[in-house]
Amino acid sequence: MARQARRRSCSDYYHLIVRGIGRQVLFEEPKDYRYFLNLLRRNSADCGLSVCAYCLMENHVHLLVNDPDFCQSLFMKKIGICYASYYNRKYERTGHLFQDRFLSELIENEPALLNVFRYILNNPAKAGISAAASYEWSSFSEYAVSGSFVDTTIFQKLIGGRDRFRAFMNGEEIDRQLECGGADQDFLDFDSKRNDDRWAQGVICSHLQGRSGTFLQTMDRMERNLVLRELKEEGMSVRQIERLTGINRNIVQRA
Repeated sequence: MARQARRRSCSDYYHLIVRGIGRQVLFEEPKDYRYFLNLLRRNSADCGLSVCAYCLMENHVHLLVNDPDFCQSLFMKKIGICYASYYNRKYERTGHLFQDRFLSELIENEPALLNVFRYILNNPAKAGISAAASYEWSSFSEYAVSGSFVDTTIFQKLIGGRDRFRAFMNGEEIDRQLECGGADQDFLDFDSKRNDDRWAQGVICSHLQGRSGTFLQTMDRMERNLVLRELKEEGMSVRQIERLTGINRNIVQRA
């Protein structure tokens, strides 16, 4: 039976879950957790995907990602292959490490986004391992920390500063904020009508003085990269730019 195609969220936010096969332990020691986090950092940058929250449990992983280019399958494939190879080599085992495909839960509105964010970070407390704030292998401590690969920008806008964040994590404010309109209900654009290729071609045309997107292939590298950045800032996705210009997505992402 063919696998069902993954559905796309109109918000571009997803809750991703991956488990060890047969409840296989994924992390034996701190070095294993750190190796996995390095994979998250490197591959999120390479794939053009933002990790907004994470929690690494002994035999499963929760991720909250913003994935505007819908590259989560590539992202998780890269991480799965690299980590399984590392783990099997280190612990002298063979075979699959992860159970089936990763799960991808669509997040379609702001209350759901906030609830998933809190659920992920509260996993250690619910499992009876430790308080969420003291668990070492989640992004709890990275809220409002500059320089982290974890992007909490949207939650800082929706929740507020560190004090409000802790109150939110304790379940003290979120319901009242949503009921009273304290959170910025319009911050996310959940319009399912995306910018189509006809619109994108018009954007390219305006940036290239009437030329088609393939003209970018003839330009000087620095000038080309400047235009690529401008197209992304206009709202075009990486895949859209790749498709309409013929320039490889890796080049677009690096630009």
